[in-house]
Amino acid sequence: MSPRFLQIHTLTSYHATLLNRDDAGLAKRMPFGGVERTRISSQCLKRHWRTSEGPHRLYGIDDVPRSVRSRVTFEEKIVAPLIADGLDEARVRAATDDVMAKVLGKSAKAKAKKKDAEPKAETGQVTVLGEPELRYLRDLVRTVAADEAPIKQAIKAHLNTRDMKKNLEGLRLSAGLDAALFGRMVTSDVLAQGDAAVHVAHALTVHGNAAEPDYFSVVDDLVKEAGEAGSGHVNTAELTAGVFYGYVVVDVQQLVDNLAGDRLMAAEVIRRLVHLIATESPGAKKGSTAPYALSHLVLVEAGDGQPRTLANAFLSPVRGRDVLAGAYRALGAHLSDLDQMYGRSTTQRLSAMGPVDALADALGGAIPERGPLAATADWLAAQVK
Repeated sequence: MSPRFLQIHTLTSYHATLLNRDDAGLAKRMPFGGVERTRISSQCLKRHWRTSEGPHRLYGIDDVPRSVRSRVTFEEKIVAPLIADGLDEARVRAATDDVMAKVLGKSAKAKAKKKDAEPKAETGQVTVLGEPELRYLRDLVRTVAADEAPIKQAIKAHLNTRDMKKNLEGLRLSAGLDAALFGRMVTSDVLAQGDAAVHVAHALTVHGNAAEPDYFSVVDDLVKEAGEAGSGHVNTAELTAGVFYGYVVVDVQQLVDNLAGDRLMAAEVIRRLVHLIATESPGAKKGSTAPYALSHLVLVEAGDGQPRTLANAFLSPVRGRDVLAGAYRALGAHLSDLDQMYGRSTTQRLSAMGPVDALADALGGAIPERGPLAATADWLAAQVK
């Protein structure tokens, strides 16, 4: 029997970067242990894992449907293709409006407001719809638009809410892989709400926030050639550096259920996810900071008890010149304390580089079985099978 939960812990060091900005353009922060830390939001992390085009991309798995996140999904994925196929635009838009109302639960007030706007199938907020759902809904609108009956009569004949709900529920992985992993919230009775199988914590530095304003200027080449100072723009941007602790939990049964019972696909998702977490860097200002780094440490666990973060290893911020060794010592000491108080309830595997001796010393020499990242990812995937 597979374990109930999988846990993935990472330590990753970044140099002068701006990984995740707030509304003021500054690095996101969070006080923890009485000290302000630099933060990377879970939304930022998940987006980079979802959209990765690297060798371990999630959408490299055979036959896995995508999820589409957009406000203009109905316009781009239903209306535009059907008009391009030569169907009457007025009928397509009327049918699409009715589908949106049934699928998203649009209010009469929203409908009235739309009448005064340009004709466009756009939602007020981002919706998450899977490719199987969109194919089904597009075929429904196509049927209505091709019907020779008056549009209201055709809509009434073909767009039945009860049938739509039943047919959508019968689609395999209807909401796509994004929703299967990270969930989706819906307010209508037609779409299925999905609980997230992958729980992602905000990453925090193991030490206090380390930030520096970067003063920069843009040189105007033509003015400079004319003998003037040549500065065309002057500004500052915040840069930060630090070692971040990251934490991810996978609810195994929820993941298998969300993937329609396909354990082999769930295992492959886990294998790829471990690689993505360790190797996919978030980051704004890529052109000026090259914010690319690989994790120094990846510790994975499998077990049935409630997961527990290891962030409290850094409740007292790591200090000193060798921050990574200090982080290893703090992590090892906290793991040792947990085992002494609660007992070891998980099976662990480790991939790590750098001052691993500091971790071993803190654990009394009893470090988890250690190997390359590929072996660790394969081991965790095997727990799902």
